[in-house]
Amino acid sequence: MLARRAVRSALASEDSDALATARRSVHEAKVGLGERGPVWWTDGSPDLNRRMVRNTSYADWFNGLGGTQE
Repeated sequence: MLARRAVRSALASEDSDALATARRSVHEAKVGLGERGPVWWTDGSPDLNRRMVRNTSYADWFNGLGGTQE
């Protein structure tokens, strides 16, 4: 969160050097958390990110929830 606050501060002060540094820090933190960078799991499961649930193996489960599908 420190890096995210640094981005906000750099944007507010219109400091392009500080912004670049802060964004690098955010990127490094996200890589460290596994949110970016190479895939760290190798269990063979399909990657279902950015897919509508009705187009995945979870469609039956989702339909059973009784919610809308929009």
